[in-house]
Amino acid sequence: MIDYQQDTCGISFRIAKEYDIESLVKIEQQSFTVPWPKEAFYQDIISNRFAVYLIMEYNKEIAGYCGVWLVMDEAHITNIAVLPEFRGRKLGEALLRKMMSLAKEAGTKTMTLEVRVSNTPARSLYKKLGFQEGGIRKNYYTDNYEDAIVMWVKI
Repeated sequence: MIDYQQDTCGISFRIAKEYDIESLVKIEQQSFTVPWPKEAFYQDIISNRFAVYLIMEYNKEIAGYCGVWLVMDEAHITNIAVLPEFRGRKLGEALLRKMMSLAKEAGTKTMTLEVRVSNTPARSLYKKLGFQEGGIRKNYYTDNYEDAIVMWVKI
């Protein structure tokens, strides 16, 4: 995938590079109870030929990211997060829509993700964008053994 950028209402997108890893870690730590370690981002961005991370900037400040693994004709969202101070502005929706578009351009036909059963706002967003619930992963999250709902969409 090539670098991609589009400005709309102060929002821009670009593919993450090695120098973005610290920013990704910061967003991760502020967004998840069990954040991915820096090494996981490093491995994906530097070595994983299937991984693509999309950075979203709002008024030239990094506001969020979305990671995806593009394998064959499927895109698997690894993580999507927006910094707390940028939430409530529909930026997560813009970020996911852009990732869906990029995944489709890359030739994928479906997109999947896991989401906590208790994460009602995220589930609502995913449903708004056409995702459907496809199953449960029991005890998926290691912090509290909460189940994950597997969701899919054709793109």
